[in-house]
Parts: sequence; structure tokens; C-alpha cells
Amino acid sequence: MSVSEVFIRRPVATTLLMIGVGLAGGAAFALLPVSPLPQVDFPTISVSAGLPGASPETMASAVATPLERQFGRIAAVTEMTSSSSLGSTSITMQFDLSRDIDAAARDVQAAINAARGYLPSNLPSNPSYRKVNPADSPIMILALTSDTLSKGQMYDAASTVMAQKLAQIPGVGQVVVGGSSLPGVRIELNPTVLNKYGVGFEQVRSANRGHQRQHTEGAGVGRRAHVADRRERSAHQGDRLPSR
Repeated sequence: MSVSEVFIRRPVATTLLMIGVGLAGGAAFALLPVSPLPQVDFPTISVSAGLPGASPETMASAVATPLERQFGRIAAVTEMTSSSSLGSTSITMQFDLSRDIDAAARDVQAAINAARGYLPSNLPSNPSYRKVNPADSPIMILALTSDTLSKGQMYDAASTVMAQKLAQIPGVGQVVVGGSSLPGVRIELNPTVLNKYGVGFEQVRSANRGHQRQHTEGAGVGRRAHVADRRERSAHQGDRLPSR
């Protein structure tokens, strides 16, 4: 005897059973929980650009504004926000749910290329983008400790080995390495003496950058200008800066 034979022999019972299941489903449907804020992941792309030493106002007007003009021409952008700080700016774009994130990324890259001619000529590198929402919390936080390696060695291992491997995992949008302890050089300048010789902070930073294999990152703080160098520094002993 098959399962269907029971329902064929008892049509009345089958009809009543179907009516009962329908009524139970209708009653249960009204009791289903509905979230007022459903968990929906909107396609989001974050664009970042850096100009060492530039003020937030300069970053907003010279870097963020040209990029925003080009991004505004991309289709299906529902929201765009930007934030500028000392030496860096970040632009976050949110797209419609029907927008393919990969196609949106190609449009963002094309917009960055179109805006390159309007950006400052001394921009160290082109703006970069990531298919990730910076407002999201990290899904995993890893900490490194060592009894034999210094903080600088651990940071080198984390940034050059671990971060590269983690970024290659499918589905990983961004890997951020923090807690760095890299060697640096700080140059203290006397603004009064600089003014006497007609030398500005930007001139000192540019001259110092010209003597390095890698670009420097500097910022003026209060009455002193701190210029932080990366490693592989080739200082010239014959070059002197005005001092107090």
C-alpha cells in the first residue's frame, strides 16, 4: 500500500486535513516576527586617498571634491559620504541592492582615472578603492605576541606575510594591520629662524623627501614641524637645517 492510497480512499479526511493545515498556516503567518531593521548588506565601496602634510581643508577641496564630481556620474549610487583629515580623505559610496558590486567597482576605477587630471600633481599615488563598508565591525581580530621578536619585527611579519595571505582568502574585503612600531626620524624646526631665512615647513619637507629612497610623511604641529621618515634613509651630512 502506497502513501497516496490512504488519502485516495478517505477523500473527506484528506479535505479536512488540508483545510486544517491551511488554517494553521494562516494563523502562524500573523505571528511571524518581522524585524524593523532587517540585516541587508548594501553594495558598498570605499575610496581612500592620501597627501602627506595636507590639511583637512586642502584634502576636502583639492582631493575629495574632484573625486565626488566623477563619482556622482556613476549609476545607481544611493548615498555618498566623505571624510577628510590630516593628509587623508575617505569617500564611501552605497549602491542600490540590484547593482552588481563588481560592475560598480569597474565604474569607480574608471571615475578615479577620469579624476586623476584634476587631483594635485604631488599626490604620491592614485586613490585606491575597496569593496567593503568601513562602518562594518571587523569579523575577526588577531593579536601577535613574541618573547624573542621586537615590535618592529612583529609588525613587519604581520604586514608583509600575514596580511598578504589573509587578503588572498576568498570573501575577505579588507585587512588592516595596527599597532605599528616602526623606526622614524623627527626633525624639530624653529619657526622663527625659518622665517628669518625665508624657508617654510613645506620646503623643508620637500628637501627631506628628496634625500630619501621612499617618500616621507610630515605634518606641522604647533610651533614644531615633525617629519616622519620611513626606513632606508640616506641622510647627507653636509646638509644643515636652521636650528635654535
